[in-house]
Amino acid sequence: MEHIKTYNAKELKTPHGTLIIEGPVPAEKIKNYEFHKDLVAFRPPAQQHKALIDIAALPEGRILIARHLDTIVGYVTYLYPDPLERWSEGKMEDLIELGAIEVIPQFRGCAVGKNLLIVSMMDDAMEDFIVITTEYYWHWDLKGTGLNVWDYRKIMEKMMNAGGLEYYATDDPEISSHPANCLMARIGKRIPQESVQKFDRLRFMNRFMY
Repeated sequence: MEHIKTYNAKELKTPHGTLIIEGPVPAEKIKNYEFHKDLVAFRPPAQQHKALIDIAALPEGRILIARHLDTIVGYVTYLYPDPLERWSEGKMEDLIELGAIEVIPQFRGCAVGKNLLIVSMMDDAMEDFIVITTEYYWHWDLKGTGLNVWDYRKIMEKMMNAGGLEYYATDDPEISSHPANCLMARIGKRIPQESVQKFDRLRFMNRFMY
């Protein structure tokens, strides 16, 4: 499958300065930007910076960033699902995962995540993909935000809705392990029915296991 990546960008004015929301950004460009020290949700900042560079270099990998001048203060990643996850078992070329989204505390509440998703979907090539995201409450910054799991989930859902992702039921054990966890997806306009059926089979793999 050919992976076309069309760059889009927009300005976002916030009380802390104007951000550029842009992408997909090539690996070389990500390498040359500063990576904010508060981007610590998934791994230490230097390791996360390297991970973004590696993802951007993948044929299907897409990184969109929010930057303040030359510093990355937020990002979203898209790539094929981890080979150890059920979502990769269908070996679907037209299914990619929104793997991570993160914004530094200073710019939270400024609609940065929402705008990262909006700019992501400006690329027409996204109509050729089923985009999924798996939301697990243990990845959420409940302590930093002071929110409970349900309020946080509402915010996450609203943000994902901005990118056209909707709630989908699944029997995935990890997602089913807590009612706040969820699967969300966006099915592109040019996705064939056959791929939708494959995706449905991945969502309910335990249906016939008794």
